[in-house]
Amino acid sequence: MMGCSTPNPAVRFRELPGGGLEVDGPLAGPFESLEALAEHTCELMTGQPGASSGPYGMEYCALHYFSQKEQAYYLSYLSDLGGTRPNGDKYCFIPSSLNDPSHPDALILGGDHSHPHNRRFSPRDLSAATIRYPTRIVDQGTGKVLHRQLLMLYREKNGECRAYAFDHVNRVVSALRSGAWVPIGDVPNDQGHIELRPGQDQVP
Repeated sequence: MMGCSTPNPAVRFRELPGGGLEVDGPLAGPFESLEALAEHTCELMTGQPGASSGPYGMEYCALHYFSQKEQAYYLSYLSDLGGTRPNGDKYCFIPSSLNDPSHPDALILGGDHSHPHNRRFSPRDLSAATIRYPTRIVDQGTGKVLHRQLLMLYREKNGECRAYAFDHVNRVVSALRSGAWVPIGDVPNDQGHIELRPGQDQVP
């Protein structure tokens, strides 16, 4: 296991021999809906050391997944492996696989990451390079089709937590407001440039 010099109990990941990261699970859950998971995940991830420290902060990454047997959503443990790009943007590596023996039926629905310095998805976050395929997964028990999504979490200076989702199927960016997803923009190209919908912005 790798992490900070001072161990963080919420961080549990390992580098795989063939490349990529694996995280343990679950750190949190079960949740009845993705909305409930996103609300809790926002508080949990932006509450980590340095996660809300602006330009001097750091990102955390995780996976969220679905148990077909329990019909419930879970959050994995976190990874803090990352750094700062030349332009000052923070980044972390989203895990590629999950180790959760208690949920062998888990369907990985997507990655999650916190932003310490701004509430906007970066073009890289929304680019074709970050989309996880297949973009749709079928729950074998119910036949329900689940969309893979990337979650981004940010804590305002006043303490308010904001959660955003990028749907990998329809390329829509939504903001979680009052417990419901509100579409705020579309990503019409593979370069990841968002087009905000009329009257919408990152904040209400």
